[in-house]
Amino acid sequence: MSRVIPHTGKQPLSNLADRAAWTPPPRPGEPLLDTRRRPLRDLRISVTDKCNFRCTYCMPREVFGADYQFMPHSYLLTFEEITRVARTAAQLGVEKFRLTGGEPLLRKDLERLVGMLAGLRTPAGRPVEITLTTNGTLLARKAGILKQAGLNRVTVSLDALDDTLFERMSDSSVPVRTILDGIDEAARAGLPVKVNMVVRKGLNDGQILPMARHFRHSGHILRFIEYMDVGSTNGWNLAEVVTGAEILRWIQQEFPVEPLRADYRGEVAARWRYLDGAGEIGVITSVSQPFCGDCTRARLSPEGKLFLCLFADHGYDLRALLRGGASDEQLAERLAGVWRGRDDHYSELRGQNTAPLHKVEMSYIGG
Repeated sequence: MSRVIPHTGKQPLSNLADRAAWTPPPRPGEPLLDTRRRPLRDLRISVTDKCNFRCTYCMPREVFGADYQFMPHSYLLTFEEITRVARTAAQLGVEKFRLTGGEPLLRKDLERLVGMLAGLRTPAGRPVEITLTTNGTLLARKAGILKQAGLNRVTVSLDALDDTLFERMSDSSVPVRTILDGIDEAARAGLPVKVNMVVRKGLNDGQILPMARHFRHSGHILRFIEYMDVGSTNGWNLAEVVTGAEILRWIQQEFPVEPLRADYRGEVAARWRYLDGAGEIGVITSVSQPFCGDCTRARLSPEGKLFLCLFADHGYDLRALLRGGASDEQLAERLAGVWRGRDDHYSELRGQNTAPLHKVEMSYIGG
């Protein structure tokens, strides 16, 4: 089956040179570090490249149109293969797994994968954390079963409360109420909820305060994200970026806030607390204040390529190992070798001639 691959804007990733060395995994209790001394702590697992939205900053319809050919199901890693990679990653120090897409809830029986991952443990015997990022369209019907399967929390993407603007940004006919119902249902099921808003100047920046007002006192953490140059198809323009500092100035006009300490190393959002006790917000500033120095994340694509950065231009094939008879030890050696050779720090290079011109699409490996 032929397939359009806009992921990097050049040859299919499987044809790119794969130079990672084979090295033994770390000894028990020894962290797995990359060339910049960053540990591997988080693995984001994209379970599908399909989505029911066509957000202009992620899957613009002019590229991902009706004739776009998504991956055949046989290309995708099975839940058993994903779990095998995750189990190996957990033994190497990964503590958190985030399920992404595309839209992950489009993957049939996703709760079965959640249950399989929920049984994993770190070398110290602690259960791993299982989270999900979703556009929320199917969350109302799935939240309860996902919680029962072992999901720990959920992040919902919501870029506007105004229906007309939301439908324009998502390029869909889904009303905002559907997403809010999903958030409510997740909370009723006992899932902590974070809400992500990508802010784009001249488009939805007027929704910053309405979103803040709506989610104050809700118990949910609203996170504002600078518009990023992910992939090569979204027509990113620096002039459309609303910086984290600008976002905070908008918030401070109405609601005084103060900074909070990060919960853990590698936390992407700077945390802020409302002084009146109405809750917490986060600001993610990959463009204006890069946080590459503390990045502890790797990403697994739907068909089993390991990417070391959201802005990477190539991935490392694990599916060939999984389906070629490799042992668990060989898989661990491969993961360790790839991570130890990691030097990615794209956001610190943005705008320089050394930064990659073609990058993997966010719809393919998740945000």
